[in-house]
Amino acid sequence: MVFFFLLSSISDARFVVSNLTKVRNHKRQKLKLFVFGDSYADTGNWPKSYGGAWGKPYGITFPGTPSGRFSDGRVLTDYIAAILGTKSPITYRGWKSGEKKSVKFGMNFAYGGTGIFNTFVNQPNMTTQIDYFQHLVQQTHQDLHINSSTIALLSVAGNDYATYFTSNHTLKELPGLTKSIINQLVLNAKRIHELGVQKVVITTLQPLGCLPQFTSSESYQNCSNNENSIAMFHNQLLMESVKKLNNESDNHNTSPFVILDVYQAFLSALNLSAGGSKLLRPCCQGVTKEYFCGNVEKGTGIMKYNVCGNVSDSFFWDMIHPSQQGWHTVSSNLRSSLLQLL
Repeated sequence: MVFFFLLSSISDARFVVSNLTKVRNHKRQKLKLFVFGDSYADTGNWPKSYGGAWGKPYGITFPGTPSGRFSDGRVLTDYIAAILGTKSPITYRGWKSGEKKSVKFGMNFAYGGTGIFNTFVNQPNMTTQIDYFQHLVQQTHQDLHINSSTIALLSVAGNDYATYFTSNHTLKELPGLTKSIINQLVLNAKRIHELGVQKVVITTLQPLGCLPQFTSSESYQNCSNNENSIAMFHNQLLMESVKKLNNESDNHNTSPFVILDVYQAFLSALNLSAGGSKLLRPCCQGVTKEYFCGNVEKGTGIMKYNVCGNVSDSFFWDMIHPSQQGWHTVSSNLRSSLLQLL
């Protein structure tokens, strides 16, 4: 506000605001979003034959039928695109299969269940996703029009850690894993930037201990400090590494690598200090511990899951993923950070 008072007149202020708006709108019109990561960002890259996010009740809120999103509706990618003033980009699967051909709004390479390294699912890790992007750049360079308005989103939601602990590793070895993850993530970000993307946005790890998967043992009342400490250590190293990366950048006037603090956005949305513990319970869950959201008994077709009465009141959709309402709240908390990218 002080800046505007220093202008010589109100008309000067209006002129500046008008021109800033024109510049921002121009960037929005040209903006392309390229997405890499996991189920928090995936908008339908898994094969439809997989089921899971391609099966009921996923997608019941949006678009009304399963779309490959790991939610009842929209996910982080959709909301980030909307805030940036563009449309959610097509999936790599859709483009490759010929279902959709336009790369006007960018492309989504994220696959649910994947990580920085190989995980418990047989789908492309982030390095392979970037391989796909590089091939796309080389194959359709003129059509892509990568420029200063192009943004890449790197979403990391914890599958590397989940794979690590299901392989009987111990907490003692964890710092080494985190350093390996961050080092590779930095290499991935640099590679994307070298392919022409001017802004590379990297999400922090969400508060893992607040996922219903870990709060179920506490009757969905409290987050687990152990898992949250893992996320905080990861995020601390990430922020330090990205700061160093920007300091090493050729252009010291801009920061090509940006942290998107999903961790704090989750905590603010859950509002635990104000009795928000009720938001730790998932809307869709298996009837017993042996089943998960979407499970159907073979042969009989009997549903082995329950869906809450009003999904719009839930922050979490299933044991791991936010609902559309949850993502809406998280993205609202990220809005000011995202608008600074324009």
